[in-house]
Amino acid sequence: MPVTLINPDGILKTDVYRQVAIATGTRQVHIAGQVAYDADGQLVARGDLAGQVAQAYRNVAIALAAAGATFSDVVRLTFYVVDWKRERMSDFLAGIEQVAAELQIVPAPASLIGVSMLYEPGVLVEIEATAVVD
Repeated sequence: MPVTLINPDGILKTDVYRQVAIATGTRQVHIAGQVAYDADGQLVARGDLAGQVAQAYRNVAIALAAAGATFSDVVRLTFYVVDWKRERMSDFLAGIEQVAAELQIVPAPASLIGVSMLYEPGVLVEIEATAVVD
């Protein structure tokens, strides 16, 4: 397996993500920011952060599969969330929970960055992913 994920002693341990990814594969896969559009370009779950997180994750899964990768190969996720406040964490996590089993999401190292807006009104979240495969 080209990716090992760990939470080392001495820093925060969380179930949502891992602090460290060790990648030994040779082929990198960089997924552009995915938002909550369906295949027809229609925004899914307008105004619903949980629904948009779930759809954006589905789009990341499709992009990974196209490159021969899965969430087990992901070494880094970056989330951009519009008008982020800590109070929105439950909705954000609910979106992940909606698709975690379906997509076999593995908790890779991640950053969540609050932004004032994304490129189009109504888009609440964007997810970038980096994977390493052999």
